[in-house]
Amino acid sequence: MPIYEFHCEDCGKNFESLIMIASAVNDLTCKYCSSPNIKKMISATSSIPAQGSPIPAGALSGCSSKSGFS
Repeated sequence: MPIYEFHCEDCGKNFESLIMIASAVNDLTCKYCSSPNIKKMISATSSIPAQGSPIPAGALSGCSSKSGFS
């Protein structure tokens, strides 16, 4: 089930919400201040490669070369 991230333009807080159907976004309000003045944020996704799959170049950026991956 999709979890979306939102930003409230009135109180400035970010929050997540589980949205069952796309039309429910129109009725959503900020969970902190109840304002309807919210914007959907672009969320980063994550995935785990299947066992035995090669790890894409750059996927481990910032990791130490001592991590055992080459």
